[in-house]
Amino acid sequence: MQTTITVPFEIDTWDEATYDEPAAGPKLTSATLVKRYRGPLEGAGQARVLTAQGDGGRGYVASERVSGTLEGRTGTFVIQHGAAGAADEPEEVALGVIVGGSGTGELEGLRGEVAFRHDDDGARVTISYTL
Repeated sequence: MQTTITVPFEIDTWDEATYDEPAAGPKLTSATLVKRYRGPLEGAGQARVLTAQGDGGRGYVASERVSGTLEGRTGTFVIQHGAAGAADEPEEVALGVIVGGSGTGELEGLRGEVAFRHDDDGARVTISYTL
């Protein structure tokens, strides 16, 4: 049975470094960040994010290990997610999955899809999963 939850989160730490900034085209950065999830998912996420940021648009790809409790079950799992968009368009998540086989503890066997959103209502993630 598939379950869908939406969970607000906050970014506690964002440590970014530019690794390529050409005269023309988007700059490329690498960031390490820590998130805090509250609600049906209580815990923290640690992610490595690669970004492309330019006047014409932006995009990112990330791998994130989440540690905590998902609806009463404790463990860890890995999310891979990314998005891209033009400067005048809202960012769309093109990829968001729980990596198969990444679940530990009571989250072993966790699989699913993930969508992150940032807008006027804040930051949140929607997770549709099976366990």
